[in-house]
Amino acid sequence: MTLVTNFDWVARSRSLDLQVHNFVDGRRETTTGGKTLEKYSPRDGRLLCRFHAGALPVADRAVRAARSAFEDGRWSNMSLAARKKILYKLASLIDDNRNEFALLESLDVGKPIRAARDFDVPTAAALVRFNAESADKLLSKVYASDPTNHSYQLRRPFGVIAAIIGWNFPLVLAAGKLAPVLATGNSLVLKPSEITSLSATRLAELAQEAGVPDGVLNVVNGDSTVGDALARHADVDLITFTGSTQTGKKLLVAAGQSNMKRVILECGGKAPSIVFEDGPDLESIASAIVERAFWNQGEVCTASSRVLVQDSVKAELLELVIKKTTALIPGDPLDPATNFGAVVSRDHECKIRGYIETGKLEGATAVYQSTAQAPVEGGFYVPPVIFDDVYPEHKIAREEIFGPVLSVLTFSTEKEAIRIANDTSYGLSAVLWTRDLGRAHRLTRRLNVGWVVVNATGKPSGGLPEGVLSVGGQKESGIGVEGGVEGMESYMTQTAVQIFV
Repeated sequence: MTLVTNFDWVARSRSLDLQVHNFVDGRRETTTGGKTLEKYSPRDGRLLCRFHAGALPVADRAVRAARSAFEDGRWSNMSLAARKKILYKLASLIDDNRNEFALLESLDVGKPIRAARDFDVPTAAALVRFNAESADKLLSKVYASDPTNHSYQLRRPFGVIAAIIGWNFPLVLAAGKLAPVLATGNSLVLKPSEITSLSATRLAELAQEAGVPDGVLNVVNGDSTVGDALARHADVDLITFTGSTQTGKKLLVAAGQSNMKRVILECGGKAPSIVFEDGPDLESIASAIVERAFWNQGEVCTASSRVLVQDSVKAELLELVIKKTTALIPGDPLDPATNFGAVVSRDHECKIRGYIETGKLEGATAVYQSTAQAPVEGGFYVPPVIFDDVYPEHKIAREEIFGPVLSVLTFSTEKEAIRIANDTSYGLSAVLWTRDLGRAHRLTRRLNVGWVVVNATGKPSGGLPEGVLSVGGQKESGIGVEGGVEGMESYMTQTAVQIFV
């Protein structure tokens, strides 16, 4: 399937009748209740759609539908082989509808259409396939087995799961929740971000087409009041969330004040990219830094928004990073040639620009700041910015900006690098550049993060397929793990069983 032309994407976008619907007990519904929300296009600022903030009775009805589906066993008691077959079909349907999903993601988020089509959509399908394939790999432990006693660990689905997702990768995040939750036999109520709500219901409809029974997968749209209602609902057994640390803390409180439901949180980050003088060639390091800092316009929780570079190679590396960043010029998200799009909303654009001004006021030096004009009038565009002379106490070095702002800090010794890297309330990910295997081992043990990428050769492999790696944040970056077999296990209860004869 080939990528169609810019004209085709723009024409398709103008012909769409974009609406946000709930999906409850197998049926699409118009959103009702609460104030009216308006979604504006990141590309050109035009109104894309209006929908209601959400009626709490709808959320309650979605939970009851999920509970009924779980208790009668229409999905939870279905054979693993049958569930796997349905999820594989869903993955194929996602691929078959690649252009539709790509357009929805680009219009909703502002990301380049090529990135949406070539990364977001196939990644969503891959996540569903991985979890389908891994469903029968969740092994229970046998503690003892002799003529008088058989003791083992029993794994069962939790029940009703509520998932609340962020706005930067709406389809990927939805698939990343849906896949392990359904693969392990649970029922799901999914709440997309009110900022990017276009693709979730379409995903649910394809799941139904693939064979997921009514009530097993429900989608309820709305603002934070809906998320809070799900977190407090007494018939929700577990809540899983991807988004900001501030919202994650609120969900912890809500869960504790209700039925003490289990909570999985994947929250913010302020990832360091740590470059030692013995790292692989600086050219490849600079390319990776630019990719990790500015991918998806910097709206990524694992974005390496801090570069910690050893003073002896700082000048050369910074020059290369600036040179490569100049190639990132904001373009029309619907142009297949665009490699850097718009940010998600006008409010978020203002927030990012506020951080840029704060960085200057704090004394950091903007060594690169593009003056490129918005490629489409009325859109929300923030070109990349690189700050030098940044210190750990600066706000731009401590807070998650979630935008295309890169801070460069300098260190002299390994001990200093570790101190600066850990000097943040977040602990999600880090990237380490060194040829010294001993140093790599030392730092991976001392960096307070849940995911470390070490590029010791300069030519790292493509890594694991999507969904295989289990990642969990430390400190204020989250609770629990997502991805991989361990992530699937998070959606199952464990019961110790002893049988005496």
